[in-house]
Amino acid sequence: MADGRVEDIYAQLKQMAVAFRLRPGDRLNEGALARELGVSRTPLREALNRLVAESLFDFRPGTGFFCRDLDAQTIFDLFELREVIEVAAVRLACARASNAGLQALHDQLYATGLDVTGLTVAEACTRDEAFHLGIADLAGNAVLRADLVRINERIRYIRWIGMSTGRVATSKEDHKRVMAALMVRNEGAAAKAMQAHITRRMDQITDAVRDGISSIYMNGAGAVPDRIIQEVQA
Repeated sequence: MADGRVEDIYAQLKQMAVAFRLRPGDRLNEGALARELGVSRTPLREALNRLVAESLFDFRPGTGFFCRDLDAQTIFDLFELREVIEVAAVRLACARASNAGLQALHDQLYATGLDVTGLTVAEACTRDEAFHLGIADLAGNAVLRADLVRINERIRYIRWIGMSTGRVATSKEDHKRVMAALMVRNEGAAAKAMQAHITRRMDQITDAVRDGISSIYMNGAGAVPDRIIQEVQA
């Protein structure tokens, strides 16, 4: 029962961390947080320590737990690592995926992954991540997939910013190109399309971080993920 309770607290705190419900750099008030979640300090700290290990919170000895910073260099580094992982994944998928697996991913993309009009930014991002994780599944490397999941959690807020400021149509066209290359198992074309899709320049990351921090402080953490996507023009 205790382990289940920690898992529940961990899941709630992870959602708070990913969405920056606590502002970047803010110190966590453990007492207030325990009361908000209706839990005691011991399982709360166990869950917090797990999230520190995943780099979703920071811990400073003698001071306490803090919401992680929204730092442009860190986000840039994460996108760079994501690029390496996802290019490797799409190459492996070309070589290892079954024909049925490729067709299932293709059908899923065209059935639910391209039309995000009317969805929230968070919902659209979930569909976007599902496509990329589908490729990782076809690659057949569980460690690679797990690393991608962790990266997605740490960059999700910045991806929300991108989706809320007009990158949706471009992203969906990129997905079509990646899928087309996968279907004919053209490893070089698939890798090139995936790299072009993920690569971000530092100035793009810096602008997104600035917009993200501004939104968190001016509009609240829910303003970006809850924004409704209007009709997407390709």
